[in-house]
Amino acid sequence: MPSSLSSKLAARPPRRVVIKLGTGVLTSGIGQLDTARIAAVCGEVAALRARGTEVIIVSSGAVGLGMGALELTKKPRELPKKQACAAIGQSLLMQTWQAGFAPHVLTVAQVLLTHEDLRGRARYLGVRETLKQLISYGTIPVINENDTVSAAEIKFGDNDTLSALVASLMGAQYLIILSTAPGLIDLRGTKQIVPVVEKITPEIEAMAGGTTSETAVGGMISKISAAKLATRSGCGVFIASGAEPLVIARLLSGRGPGTFFVPSGLPLEARKRWLAYFQRPTGTLYVNACAVPVLREQGRSLLAVGVTGSMGKFAAGEIVNIAGPDGTVFARGKCAYASDEIAALAGKHGDEMIALHPSRKHHEVVHRNDLVLL
Repeated sequence: MPSSLSSKLAARPPRRVVIKLGTGVLTSGIGQLDTARIAAVCGEVAALRARGTEVIIVSSGAVGLGMGALELTKKPRELPKKQACAAIGQSLLMQTWQAGFAPHVLTVAQVLLTHEDLRGRARYLGVRETLKQLISYGTIPVINENDTVSAAEIKFGDNDTLSALVASLMGAQYLIILSTAPGLIDLRGTKQIVPVVEKITPEIEAMAGGTTSETAVGGMISKISAAKLATRSGCGVFIASGAEPLVIARLLSGRGPGTFFVPSGLPLEARKRWLAYFQRPTGTLYVNACAVPVLREQGRSLLAVGVTGSMGKFAAGEIVNIAGPDGTVFARGKCAYASDEIAALAGKHGDEMIALHPSRKHHEVVHRNDLVLL
């Protein structure tokens, strides 16, 4: 890494770090835990804690451990079988983490999440306060997706995405993603690890590949997606191999192998992060060509005069995508009107909106405080 970055990282211990460990890091085969590597990670986390850094772990491995206990060699295709593997493996995973932290007199706290837990604002804030309380008690939160109950509509998709959401939720300075990948490799050019990514461009995304592992999900594609989310929230992201010795300390001192994704200089404030990343839109509002620059460049509210129509069924107050005339989604926000009201108000001016809804004090379709650009 560049010397300026190394000196910046080594200057002081970070306040809060999220560490995500993939199944390939935690196991040496299906259902076979690599206890030596887990112990090494626990030692590094304990050292960070001793220096005043708060640490949250996002741990994969439950499904793989369940597969091992059931002597399965391939991940089941059927959802109930995957959920059964997760139910069996989750307790084994937590027992292993507690055993790893016991020599350091640290207690772990299991936190299982689904996407539904972060969609509603009240539950989102509740998760954040619970994690803060666990940290204040001196415990190490170990987070995993609740695969035992997660179905397609409430899944995060992979733990890379979950770790980025946790980093955003908790305002972490750094997210460290440890897997079998040594970092982002420039397969089209130098064939070397890209040490620093200043901005995630289409060219950077094209370097990513999937995964062929029986227990892993997503590969580098999901890691780049997670890095994009986290850096937009002002969190620096490392992607490195979990097999490297003292990898966490080396990364945070700027001397580690792997790839560092530089955080955005203008992170989204907390409420807009929630709107942008923690929601699954229930529909789409379409706007005319005049409305696009008004929203993008002037930071104004979306008025009915700029709306041309909608797609999907949604209630007033639900989150929707906002798309331009060509169908490209460029924003997201909380719509003040239900989908069955949109056709009547589309294209209407202020006085017409007052006539349609005389009892309303405000007639913005999406207020600027409830709108975020993507």
